[in-house]
Order: sequence, then C-alpha cells, then structure tokens
Amino acid sequence: MTITQEDELDGLKHIGRIVANTLQAMSTAARPGMTTAELDAIGRRLLDRDGAVSAPESTYGFPGATCISVNEEIAHGIPGARVLAPGDLVNIDVSASKNGFFADTGASFRLPPQRLGQDRLCRDGRQAMQIGIAQVRAGRPLSGIGQAIGRFAARRGYSLVRNLASHGIGRALHEYPQEIATWPDNGDRRRITRGLVLTVEPFLSRGGLWATETGDGWTLVAEPRAEVVQYEHTVVATGGKPIIVTLPDRA
Repeated sequence: MTITQEDELDGLKHIGRIVANTLQAMSTAARPGMTTAELDAIGRRLLDRDGAVSAPESTYGFPGATCISVNEEIAHGIPGARVLAPGDLVNIDVSASKNGFFADTGASFRLPPQRLGQDRLCRDGRQAMQIGIAQVRAGRPLSGIGQAIGRFAARRGYSLVRNLASHGIGRALHEYPQEIATWPDNGDRRRITRGLVLTVEPFLSRGGLWATETGDGWTLVAEPRAEVVQYEHTVVATGGKPIIVTLPDRA
C-alpha cells in the first residue's frame, strides 16, 4: 500500500495501535504454567474488543488469533496445549485488520529466570530491527534495509534467517513489495517510494540460516537448529524519518 491521503494514514495508525497494544498485553500476561492457547485467548479477546480481525486467521486460515512460537519454534507457532516454562524464549506475532487496513507487529522475550547472555540476543534483535527501520526513506534502495542489518549482524557474530522476509502491507497482510530481504541482497534494484507501507522484521540468530516447516504445516524451526529472535514494526516511508504505526498507547 502507498499512503496518499491523511485518512489512510489515520486508519493505518488505528489498527497499528490495536495490534501493538495486544502484543504488549500478551507479553505482560505470559507466565510459566500458562498454555500458549490461553495466551492466544487473551489476544483474541483484545482484538475482538477493539473490533479488529486476526489477519493470519482470516487471510490464510491459520488455527489461532496470533502466532506464538516457543524455543525451537521461530515463527508461525500454533497456539495450543504447550505449557510455557521458566526460561522459555517466546515470540508473539500479532497482525490484524480493521476497516480495510492491516498492521503487523511482533517481539521476542525470555520468561524468567534468564540465563547469562540471553538478554543480549533479545536486545540485539530489537536493535537490528531499529537499524533496518532507519533505512526506510523515500528514494533509498529497499536492499539498504538488509545491507544495514547484515553489517550489524556480522559485527556482532550473528546469522540471519534468509527465507523469512519483510513485506508490503496496508490493504492486505502481504502485498507489494512482496518480499524485502532483511539480509544483504545485491540483486534487488527496487527503491522505496514516499508513502510505502512495509514491515521491518529481521530474524536474528546464533547460527540459524533457514526456516523449515514442521509436521503441522505451519510452525517453522531454524536450520541449523539455533535460537532465533524476531522483532517487527509496520512503518510508512516519508522523505525523512519513517512513521512507525505499531506503537502501543504507552510505548
């Protein structure tokens, strides 16, 4: 989607706040002993309360309102009977629509108690996303997002999962530009246009290079097996600093 009118930006900001508030509330509520289905039910209630519709459920028939991935699962985890345990690495991805506008956000976090070094992976994963967002500006190459993230990852000794990309969004969950690399890609010649709506969501890892499917048809794990974190915002390109629409009411 390309924003051309103020009311379009207002609609996008509205659904952006809803998914951001939902993610924040779910992250706060997550605790050892809770099942991922119980955590997903919190997200569903909040989306329903605000008149929003789960995007993966309505678009692709995903069996849950949100995606909740734990430990070896790195994306598209199905909410269910899995019980959260102390020290688990949890990723929650919330995407939804309202009044014809879509927004998408996600974050990884560790349930207490944390082990030595685990907080660094999460902190660096968030920084990788922020570095990518800083490259979003009208006229710049789309590949600049992945180039900047790649330099950061290399300096810190991380790998990047290379088949889970950022994407265009706005009037649908996934739209042009369909895939935006969050790793170095010298073959992409596309440029960012003013008003373009897209996600920035690198998957930073301690060795994982690819996402592979498990037997349930949805859940993805890293290959080689390694810890992975993901942080995601939906942003709008301008001539200057991008607009982040997926910020909670109390960011």
